[in-house]
Amino acid sequence: MRVLVADDERLLADTVAQGLRRLSMAVDVCYDGDGALERIGVNRYDVAVLDRDMPGHTGDEVCRSITDSQVGTRVLLLTAAAGIRDRVEGLGLGADDYLTKPFAFAELVARVQALGRRSAPALPPVLAQDGLVLDVGRHVATRDGRPLALSPKEFAVLHVLLRADGQVVSAEELLEQAWDEFADPFTNAVRVTVMTLRKKLGDPAVIHTVPKAGYRIGGTA
Repeated sequence: MRVLVADDERLLADTVAQGLRRLSMAVDVCYDGDGALERIGVNRYDVAVLDRDMPGHTGDEVCRSITDSQVGTRVLLLTAAAGIRDRVEGLGLGADDYLTKPFAFAELVARVQALGRRSAPALPPVLAQDGLVLDVGRHVATRDGRPLALSPKEFAVLHVLLRADGQVVSAEELLEQAWDEFADPFTNAVRVTVMTLRKKLGDPAVIHTVPKAGYRIGGTA
């Protein structure tokens, strides 16, 4: 899942981003509405977490832009205003969810994951194929009942491949969906991560390389 976190409270934004990255999400961070609009115009996000009261373009304006563009990004609005009228107003802008500050990080995670599952097409919280089971909500992966000790990035790559449901995923797509905006497009990070993931998954191999195309789970090598 790729997430944008936009909040002018830098410590809060950075802390939220760090926590989401530990759960294998690719997270980009900015501290004002102008930066949020710029990133949304360049990258495809599953979820945008927006503070309503940012300088420059407000979170409300960014939310409205996302809604008008119909890019499919789900929006979670953050605000210190806890009144019913404020919540109704925020949802009326096209936001998918609303969370008041201060909030428990566990609740924010649950809401972000729920919004991510509402992508098109909708995805179940548990993905399974060829003996692999990925419980995204619990951040647990197993193969044939055996727990897998995956790094956050390995978990993210496996998530993208399982979401593809047997279709080929290119290295560029993996880089876009499992890494943040600072990823070097010329790096060998994808190849190395797939290699270490294959070792942890064990035999028989389930991640297959499709020459000049990418990777897939299932089918023949």
